[in-house]
Amino acid sequence: MLIAIFTLLAGFVVLIGGGELLVRGAVRVAERAGMSQLLIGLTIVGFGTSAPELVASVEAARAGSPGIAWGNVVGSNLANSLLILGTASLILPMVVPRGPLWRDGGLALVATIILWFVASTSGITITIGAAFLILLCAYLSYAYWAEKTQPVGASALHEKAEALEVTDTHLHDEGPLWRSILILIGGIVLIIAGGRWLVEGAVDLARLVGMSEAVIGLTVIAIGTSLPELVTSVIAAYKGASAVALGNVLGSNIFNLLLIGGVTAVIAPGTIPGEITSYGLPLLIAISVLLMIFAATGRRITRWEGAILLVIYVAQLVYNLVAV
Repeated sequence: MLIAIFTLLAGFVVLIGGGELLVRGAVRVAERAGMSQLLIGLTIVGFGTSAPELVASVEAARAGSPGIAWGNVVGSNLANSLLILGTASLILPMVVPRGPLWRDGGLALVATIILWFVASTSGITITIGAAFLILLCAYLSYAYWAEKTQPVGASALHEKAEALEVTDTHLHDEGPLWRSILILIGGIVLIIAGGRWLVEGAVDLARLVGMSEAVIGLTVIAIGTSLPELVTSVIAAYKGASAVALGNVLGSNIFNLLLIGGVTAVIAPGTIPGEITSYGLPLLIAISVLLMIFAATGRRITRWEGAILLVIYVAQLVYNLVAV
């Protein structure tokens, strides 16, 4: 068991470290290539910061462990919506612009409902995965247009990029192009290696403790791959950037569902384990609606509402580990 735990932890460390290097290297190379900061923020930052979750789910799907793959997608969004938003709201109550919440949060909610419906009926197909990826491309195109015409708070993806700017002071460090390319390649190598170790450790741990792979994905894997988002949102909240912290979560949820869910469906179509379709996805739908109610009633997520989100997260975590 110690070997499985060590492999799992090593996978987390290498995966997250590789993701950070990947983003830094990609951003610097894109800047040297003349890409606009707006386009970099909406695409490279969005894809790069989702790389740990993406690689973990893809490796799990390739290894024949759909429970870990889809548990990571759903569990990461639960961690984002409950653990991260709850923690950030305790630090600083979040002012929530109603328009972006309904648009960005609504997109994530609709995608979750679609995923739950197809998973409960026909199963996940390549067509569904392709549709999710097309929807993501359409949303990225919309976000780019919106930022060009309404540059203030136009999309969660913009706030997600702003969150990284707030927390990573070395993101735009200048240096020779070859160094940036090496950082980029090093990040890619590390996230691939880390993803494999992570999945291997998770599969072994699930077998040794008698826990389903879906529960491991919903809990252990989801928390680990969400740690960078937690750190980013907490730092943003400490610096008074509550809208940035919220946008970071909403943007991450959209990428998790459309990018990671879409790629996973294309690579490994089939059924999603019952623990996710009967418990994880319905809970995520309910939490998404609850967040909209919190924000719609007072246009902010207060400290006591943040505490409620944290209590719900701990309760569902205990339920997952004990009852599911």
